[in-house]
Amino acid sequence: MNTLVWVLVGVFAYSFVAFFLKSRGILPSSVRVQGPLTTLHTKRGRDFLDWLARPKRFWRAWSNIGVGITLVVMVGTFALLLFQGLSILRNPPAPTQVNQPQNFLVIPGVNDFLPLSVAPEIVFGLLVGLVVHEGGHGLLCRVENIDIESMGLVFLTLIPVGAFVEPDEESQRAADRGGRTRMFAAGVTNNFAITIVAFALLFGPVVGAIGVAPGMAVQGTYDGSPAGDAGIGSGDRILAVAGQNVSSEGELDAALSATDARTVETTVDSGDGTTTVSVDRRLVVVGTVGGNPANLTVASDDEPITVSAVNGTPVFTRAGLQAATEGSTTARLSTSRGDVTIPVGAYITRVAEDGPLGQEAPTNGSLIITGFDGERVTSSADLNALLDETDPGQEVEIRARVDGADETYLVTLGENPRDGNGFLGVNIFPGTSGLVLTDFGAQSYPAGTYLTLLGGEGGSAPVNVVDSPLGLVYVALILPLASVILGIPNFPGFTPAVTNFYVVQGPLSALGDGVFILANLLFWTAWINLQLGLFNCIPGYPLDGGRILRTGTEAIVSRLPVESPHALVRTVTTSVGLVMLASLVLLIFGPTLLN
Repeated sequence: MNTLVWVLVGVFAYSFVAFFLKSRGILPSSVRVQGPLTTLHTKRGRDFLDWLARPKRFWRAWSNIGVGITLVVMVGTFALLLFQGLSILRNPPAPTQVNQPQNFLVIPGVNDFLPLSVAPEIVFGLLVGLVVHEGGHGLLCRVENIDIESMGLVFLTLIPVGAFVEPDEESQRAADRGGRTRMFAAGVTNNFAITIVAFALLFGPVVGAIGVAPGMAVQGTYDGSPAGDAGIGSGDRILAVAGQNVSSEGELDAALSATDARTVETTVDSGDGTTTVSVDRRLVVVGTVGGNPANLTVASDDEPITVSAVNGTPVFTRAGLQAATEGSTTARLSTSRGDVTIPVGAYITRVAEDGPLGQEAPTNGSLIITGFDGERVTSSADLNALLDETDPGQEVEIRARVDGADETYLVTLGENPRDGNGFLGVNIFPGTSGLVLTDFGAQSYPAGTYLTLLGGEGGSAPVNVVDSPLGLVYVALILPLASVILGIPNFPGFTPAVTNFYVVQGPLSALGDGVFILANLLFWTAWINLQLGLFNCIPGYPLDGGRILRTGTEAIVSRLPVESPHALVRTVTTSVGLVMLASLVLLIFGPTLLN
């Protein structure tokens, strides 16, 4: 059974036990149970809120600012959810990992983007968010002279998922409309304030105290690869190969290409010290595209596919493969699954119909580019390198194998929107002829990229919005979903699995690894509080946005010459709430149900 099934079993068991205890009168009156939800009620803390609420003019001014921000976010949230819902209805997207129902739950280990390794930080951020949110409601209740019946926490089984302040109903109805609006907006105002403070500390002194450790960070190694067999694994840093220092995947590839040695000495730092291991290189197929000409498929439970010879010549490196195939556009590969003859080049998975190549070449069927402007192309790396040297408008000759026949096209290159170089308008599968081959097998971890995206200094970033505070906030929000949005692994924080890739520096170095803990707490506290604030701004009851929508609608309707103002208010708020509910349902379940 998967994790979600176990969670549902646990919820059912908890509900049964809680119902049994409640029916027997064992639970105290302060504990109330409704299915898997448990609320803990208390009247303590009201005197503290009375004391804290004394500067009423300050708190009213603070909440008035929050009301303005909340109204702007409410309108934006309504427009965004409505637009997303209509888009899904018109053109349902294919279901992705983001659309899975469990990924809308803020439960580490159940949500695919919230790993168990950061559960303490996420729970801390959630508790902070709940306390400041409901504390804001309670504080403004006393500022506006609204009595508090009780306060407490909400648990989903044993997990804190909410907090509440229960105002006295008669006292709340007696308060003026402005006072109630400020009280409803106080929670999200505090969540946004915590977000700003946490991000300011994270982007400033904390990230500034973290640097990238030397060497190439290893995210993992392919099954059956030479590096994996030599003991290199996730969390290691490769410092040198064959006597050459390396700090990135590109430098590692360059060092490997510069030597013909079958065995390369590799210096590795695993966090416990530096060691040197011997890596015996061989060509291993670690990835394939469907329909590749070799008709090979890599599966996790199969033996590794190795390539031992090309046209009868033994090979054990990618450089050897390239040298053996430069004289011909086809080659016979001797693999652990038998001999195959394939065209050797860059495999194209898609040709845009209106792109430069699409206007000359067919867009259906297999297409492998074997030559570019007179140069031999044996892999995607060759084609990308040649494209980097071209300009828009340049005319080039493309040689390709199309559905088993050799073809030649004259193509006028377009402009690549990313770098301004020449553009073919194609999607290129990495590797050679639909096969991803390696003679080493270590996968790099973008440690420097993450640090740069958080405002530090670590290397290049896949997005160019990190130069502004709002850009940093946007990037920090999408980092846990980086695999979907940025095309790099999801970033859970500076967890023990990746701290070997970083070093602590500057004035905070006295904290040692405590800097990483502090960074994780700030990151997830800011992330959770912003999510809580945005979610509660949705204009639908019983969320704060729905309550503010009601008071705002009442204020407008009270100035209109209508006979049944309460009916009109109810119609407006109910309609908006139903639209928001439908949009959320479409966002979560639409891609699955409509495809």
